Amino acid sequence: LSGLADVVASEPSMQAVLADVAQPEVEVIGPDGIRPHLVKGLVDAGRTVLVTTATVREAEDLIDSLADVIDPELLAFFPAWETLPHERLSPRSDTVGRRLAVLRRLVHGPLRVVVAPVRSVLQPQVKGLADLVPVELRVGEEHDLDDVVRRLADAAYQRVDLVEKRGEFAVRGGIIDVFPPTGE
Repeated sequence: LSGLADVVASEPSMQAVLADVAQPEVEVIGPDGIRPHLVKGLVDAGRTVLVTTATVREAEDLIDSLADVIDPELLAFFPAWETLPHERLSPRSDTVGRRLAVLRRLVHGPLRVVVAPVRSVLQPQVKGLADLVPVELRVGEEHDLDDVVRRLADAAYQRVDLVEKRGEFAVRGGIIDVFPPTGE
């Protein structure tokens, strides 16, 4: 559908909207069907775009539509926490991991479009989260066991006897079992 997006972008009223990209913020109100084409036009003009939606479902649908006109590697869904600020509960580790991954990609990686439900945008962020260095281990590399354990603990992984949930790790002899927060 990227060819259709180019045709829509050449329409005079769309050209007028896209001419406003020199402004620091652009607010456009229109039908839902125009969103993917407008976002593509902004990305093609060199902008990084935050699209805020009313609901999670609307954000997920928009991500699916955008994947038809923009390289999916340039898109990300920024999830909201499942908990409210006044609740004494922590958000799920996979949600925390997905949010951190989006923030890191936004600062350090190829990310041009973030789609977020309004609730996720309103939730507070700690400064510097995007600069947290992930613990990366690759097949064939050798690492000091104590160093890896320390790095996992510093990255807020929970040390347990038996790994069962995301964000946990266990040490058994010289073996470390790890369940990444964003892993299946």
